[in-house]
Amino acid sequence: MARRKLKNKNIRKISSMGNHSLGLTIPIEILRELKWREKQKVIVKKRGRGLIVVDWPVKKSD
Repeated sequence: MARRKLKNKNIRKISSMGNHSLGLTIPIEILRELKWREKQKVIVKKRGRGLIVVDWPVKKSD
């Protein structure tokens, strides 16, 4: 598969993942910047016509 041109590196397609789910890949540069890892929990919220994805809050033990 050919690499994307630099101006298009953040353009992604939504893909089918099984019968009832869709998935979206996130550019590795963004994941590294946020220090997110595989299988990390995140929260997805709908805002207007877009989505907000934020890190799962860590519970602080007393």
